[in-house]
Amino acid sequence: MTFEIYSTADGYDFGTMQSWRDIASRATADYVAVFSSPYSLSPGYNCMPRMAKVAADTGASMVYSDYRVTTLSGETKPVPTIDCFKGSLRDDFDFGPLVLIDTCHLRQACDSIDTDYRYAGMYAVRLALGRIAEIIHIPETLYTAVETDSRTSGEKQFDYVDPRNRARQIEMEDACTRHLKEIGAYLEPVFAEADYSGDFPAEASVIIPVRNRVSTIADAVNSALSQVTDFSYNVIVVDNHSTDGTTEVLRELSDRHDSLKVIIPRFTDLGIGGCWNEGINSAHCGRFAVQLDSDDLYKSADTLQRIVDTFRSENCGMVIGSYELTDFSLNPLPPGLIDHREWTESNGRNNALRINGLGAPRAFATGLLRKVGVPNTCYGEDYALGLAISRDYRIGRIYDSLYLCRRWEGNSDSNLDITRVNANNLYKDRLRTWEVEARIAKNKRK
Repeated sequence: MTFEIYSTADGYDFGTMQSWRDIASRATADYVAVFSSPYSLSPGYNCMPRMAKVAADTGASMVYSDYRVTTLSGETKPVPTIDCFKGSLRDDFDFGPLVLIDTCHLRQACDSIDTDYRYAGMYAVRLALGRIAEIIHIPETLYTAVETDSRTSGEKQFDYVDPRNRARQIEMEDACTRHLKEIGAYLEPVFAEADYSGDFPAEASVIIPVRNRVSTIADAVNSALSQVTDFSYNVIVVDNHSTDGTTEVLRELSDRHDSLKVIIPRFTDLGIGGCWNEGINSAHCGRFAVQLDSDDLYKSADTLQRIVDTFRSENCGMVIGSYELTDFSLNPLPPGLIDHREWTESNGRNNALRINGLGAPRAFATGLLRKVGVPNTCYGEDYALGLAISRDYRIGRIYDSLYLCRRWEGNSDSNLDITRVNANNLYKDRLRTWEVEARIAKNKRK
């Protein structure tokens, strides 16, 4: 088994298809090792032979491993990577800076790509490699690289909505869409009719799951109660057995507002998704269920009206707005407005398989949501719903700011360690995998 190494230091830009085609045409070894970091690589014991042996034994198109990084302060820390599934379609999947690729499979992959990408080359190639043979994760620490991005998880989270990255995002969407067509998971922009019929006690309900948010829950509830509408609505808070005084704050508020309904679940093992199920299945829930997190606020008094108007005018199964990031005192934070303009009527539900989130506030036709059900998790439950509902129904988008999303030390995703980041990403990759399979099956039934 022979291999050759190609790196950024050799002048290759792995975002471009030209670099990949050059490597595919020049390579004479069984495997090509691609090192995509601008800094040095320190192979560990038996690194390349181990990668080559696993590739040969499994017939993989590409293998990658866990690794270490050396930080700017000189500290060395482990970076575990996760398995790659059929649904691992996000373009920021971390394979690490070193991968080993079967040369014959690389040539096949390059031959299948007829677009001269400037940014999406690596993404398109790895999707094509996954169509040819398996991509294998070696859960062994085989090398050390220099850390290239020391930002926290919260700081990295919104890179894809930065307007400066728009050209890159367009290419990534194109590569993903082509891949979905190749594997039979692409959906045409044809939608089922949403059914809003049924008897409901109100036209809309704002659903607020909460646990131990004594410093923010009153702001959230008052924001919801301040909505001005031409229809009836209520606010349903599902208090997940708070112990910090949140329950007492809610009791005082409910004594003053008849339209505030507080539910304390019988179950004690509920995540955010389970709390949503309690809210939407309660006798209080309106025809449309609208999300508000317990530390966030609606931007203005017409947010609820605009969301319900969108349901009515576009016959949607779900409506998603746009939001602004702020600090605890509501001062704006970069990148500012998160509007998810990568979504389009024609291709949004396909591109949703590449994007790791869909936006806020999220709202649902309650009858439909009751049928779908919300996963009982504290992460990704909203993304799961967006994928499942968009498989059949139109998703309405409002690109104006409707919502203020506070970023503070109490947020669940402000600064996660690698173990938590991996667990979150693994869950969403599994959601995407199940959704891809469901869409392939849907297309076969046509």
